[in-house]
Amino acid sequence: MNNLKHIIILSFLSILSCDMANQSTITETYNVETEKQLILQCLNNETKTAFTRDYQGWEEHWVHRENISKTYINFSDSTSSESIGWTQISNFMKNFIEENPEPEAPPKQLDEINIQLYHNGAWVCYEQMDSKRGSKRENRLMEKQNGKWKIAAMHTTIYGFEIK
Repeated sequence: MNNLKHIIILSFLSILSCDMANQSTITETYNVETEKQLILQCLNNETKTAFTRDYQGWEEHWVHRENISKTYINFSDSTSSESIGWTQISNFMKNFIEENPEPEAPPKQLDEINIQLYHNGAWVCYEQMDSKRGSKRENRLMEKQNGKWKIAAMHTTIYGFEIK
């Protein structure tokens, strides 16, 4: 019952975040289009390296702290997972690559995202079609470190191939 509550709350926040991202208020210190393109580059490269099983390339796109998080909710098979902290996220990916060593074709590269910038952070929301898992909505909390955007949190809701 507790897991169901968490799934419902996370789903609600996921939907709400996409609406909030469209109401962007950016300070004049950002060139929104430039930052958006840099974030798109990070997201597309992180996805590509994950699907091609390039661990070293993949880890370059993540913040390495113990307060970051990564969650998956898969409505098509009723599974979920949560990893908290870089150690758990890194181990999750290493285990995934070990158990699934064959590369997959990455999804079509993102070219459109909803974004809200905050100083050295950004909230990003988008939808993507994955040939193996189907439709999914992703929320990412991004952090700019030394001039490069990196992922500080990731929430993925997988809807599968059924119409949501």
